[in-house]
Amino acid sequence: MSAVTSFPPPRIALPALDQALRERGYAVLGADDVAALAGVPLAALQALAPGWDDLPADEYLKDGGRYRYRRHGSFVVEAGQLRPVPHRAHWQPREYNALHGGMRRWFAPLDPATVAAPGFAPLVLGLAAVCSRQRPAVPCWYVEAHQFRIDTCGGIGRPTPEGAHRDGVDFVAVLLVARQAIKGGETRVFAADGPDGQRFTLAEPWSLLLLDDARVIHETTPIQPAIEGRDGHRDTLVLTFRSAGFLGDDDYNCNQSHPAA
Repeated sequence: MSAVTSFPPPRIALPALDQALRERGYAVLGADDVAALAGVPLAALQALAPGWDDLPADEYLKDGGRYRYRRHGSFVVEAGQLRPVPHRAHWQPREYNALHGGMRRWFAPLDPATVAAPGFAPLVLGLAAVCSRQRPAVPCWYVEAHQFRIDTCGGIGRPTPEGAHRDGVDFVAVLLVARQAIKGGETRVFAADGPDGQRFTLAEPWSLLLLDDARVIHETTPIQPAIEGRDGHRDTLVLTFRSAGFLGDDDYNCNQSHPAA
């Protein structure tokens, strides 16, 4: 199979994160800095990875593909605490997702063992703290967590079948969990209001791409097997942070009392 050019990610050091996010609208951190941001050993993040081996198939793909597996959960971050909310549908308007927008998609919930793992809450809270430094007036964050596995069993897998897009939230965190026997999967980030863009490949497990969703659009190119006859996959954890309620459920108020998930 022909070689695929791979550009290294434009990683920055953790102390430069806030300024880079303000100036460029996105930033990339290496795994050690992600662990430092979460305040946990890198091993605590790595221990989450087995949770990607038991993801149900995504039954909503409109392109007829069978390459995507996922779980979904929703949370509120308020006063430095992470609170799960009752399982709910994932919804996006068509203006943000032309392929699957307008559908209430009920994905399988996150495994409770994943949510209870020592690395999960500190990671979400660490990222929420970054978001709060960018938006100091926001009292709470509505967070959706998506576990994705894209595989190449059918010859090709599409991490973003909707193409270049925004998610309709304030911030998007894309964490690479694993790349196994694949080529492709190039990340592309473009200015939402201009021609500037950058392309690179996330390859280090638990490296992070953090996006200001109003300022940039993003996509990931399809993946293919790196070795003929051998299946591969790309695992990611995508966390979205929104200040105005969950998409499709804007009347959910973080100051109200809600039953635990």
